[in-house]
Amino acid sequence: MTSTFPDISISTERLVLRPFEEADVPALAEMMGDELVTAWSSLPHPYTTEDARAWATGQAAAVRTAGRGIALAVTEFLTQRLVGTVHLDHTDWRVRSAEVGYVTAPWARGEGYASESVLAVAQWLFQNHGFERVELRTPADNTASQQVAQKVGCISEGVLRNAWIARSRTEDGGWTDIRTDLIVWSLLPEDLDGLPARMADANGFAYPEWN
Repeated sequence: MTSTFPDISISTERLVLRPFEEADVPALAEMMGDELVTAWSSLPHPYTTEDARAWATGQAAAVRTAGRGIALAVTEFLTQRLVGTVHLDHTDWRVRSAEVGYVTAPWARGEGYASESVLAVAQWLFQNHGFERVELRTPADNTASQQVAQKVGCISEGVLRNAWIARSRTEDGGWTDIRTDLIVWSLLPEDLDGLPARMADANGFAYPEWN
């Protein structure tokens, strides 16, 4: 029998991580069409409104119901604007591990939203579901994503050589595929020991304070 995560929302001091809704489609299409997202992800390019609608109204929920993980929209608590996504995938229910990925909207970068959402999901996994490992993989030249991994306390475990295909701009303004390495990071429950925690609302789990 396949295990699944509950259909939940997670709140932090600044953010609400919740299931996707059809109202997210315009902001999601704009965010996923950003050049940095195109460069470092395997998402379709161009990323269309139809792509966003398929994700928000069906594909995201299927990640959870199929037992693969959970995909959440990350929104500002005060404005309810979509600031990004956080996505657990490749969940191994026996080993109690999952891989996390994230995207931040261009206008919301530099605010620590990715770190805050990844940490909230990791705490939820460790404390509510008894998980023992969160894995994160970052392309070798994606320094912004690596900074997120370091900020939440991840440990770098090594390099998967030639394991990813990124995209690079060509002289004519198009895109070309380039092979690159992946850095593997992990976060274990004990990596968060000693951090001050407080109770969040929504589902009553604890998460560390973030400044």
